[in-house]
Amino acid sequence: MTTNFIPAQRVASMQSSSTLAVLQKAENLRRAGYEVYDLGAGEPDFNTPNNIKLAAHKAIDENFTRYTPAAGTVEIKRAIIDYIAANTGANYNPQQVVVSAGGKQTIFNAIVTLINPGDDVLIPAPYWVTFPEIVTFAGANSVIIDTESNGFQLTAEMVEAHLTPKSRLLILNSPSNPSGRVVDPKEFERIAEVVVKNNLWLLSDECYYQFTYQPHKPFSAASLRDELRARTLVSGSLSKTYAMTGWRLGYALGPQDWIAEMVKVQSHSTSNPASISQKAAIEALSGSQESLKEMLYEYRRRRDYLIPALNQIEGIECVEPEGAFYAFPNVKKVLDSNSKIKSSADLADYLLEEAHIALTAGSAFGTEGYLRISYATSMEILQRAIDKMTEAIVKLVKG
Repeated sequence: MTTNFIPAQRVASMQSSSTLAVLQKAENLRRAGYEVYDLGAGEPDFNTPNNIKLAAHKAIDENFTRYTPAAGTVEIKRAIIDYIAANTGANYNPQQVVVSAGGKQTIFNAIVTLINPGDDVLIPAPYWVTFPEIVTFAGANSVIIDTESNGFQLTAEMVEAHLTPKSRLLILNSPSNPSGRVVDPKEFERIAEVVVKNNLWLLSDECYYQFTYQPHKPFSAASLRDELRARTLVSGSLSKTYAMTGWRLGYALGPQDWIAEMVKVQSHSTSNPASISQKAAIEALSGSQESLKEMLYEYRRRRDYLIPALNQIEGIECVEPEGAFYAFPNVKKVLDSNSKIKSSADLADYLLEEAHIALTAGSAFGTEGYLRISYATSMEILQRAIDKMTEAIVKLVKG
């Protein structure tokens, strides 16, 4: 039945999530009876640690199942403040913290409370698929900073070169989804100085904060000096760090006035983050961190297998990621070798159909000629997928 429904323009202009679309395609193949090698998910393949689950069980048993304050309980705020202080030395007060239903809600609230229609938001490419879509929802313009020529490393000079009279915000994601690159702390500070000097604001998405590989160390914008932090919002999440994607628990720390507006928006959307998830998050942040060490060890082991294996495939070149759990191989030579496969999206579709490998086209992240491969899967699946990919690429290249 036709309803003649016409969506609001701010929503009609948005694109659906490409990463979620890959998950759906993979699921459709599974239902058809195929074995699918899923390298598309940005989700840890580990279970939530037991100590965190036990804290949630306790919350249920104690009937902690009612509304909480919109910005989260005092206890979860204190756990976040203590966690940040222990890791960065920065001191925040409870009015500078908001707890949300996942890091995505935090970022959404941050953008819609700061940005006006017509503003320019600076976004380095490759970028997480959601950044420009929220900017579109806010009626603003995404000013994309292409970092490919510098090995996907953003610099202060690049930011300065892309400033406009309408520039309002820079979004920075390190470690990066999808490239896995990590911004050097000294360069991060130089970038923040450009932001402050030009009266912009900085949104630091630190979803993968703890997932950096030696010799690199975790770095948070919370450790910037006070005058830079005064215009910086730190967005954090428990989803990746503690394998809690389904618990939907994120947080932000930043200027008190900005946080207050974010709480206002949240109070009229989700009301508050789930009470049980808040109790689980307190244990995650303040309890044993052994599970984090185990996950990081395993991700590094997979990375150390995957990158050399990708570089052995004809037509593929891949720089070693310094953080997160993604590889972002260059497949331009593969695309040039076949007249039927003209884009990274075409290649991703081909690999799904030919080898039943689910991954995401680089174009979804604003960078054509690349693929995003998640190694948040078992080593066994990863090895079998690479064998299948090698066969499929050889078949394609040889015609």
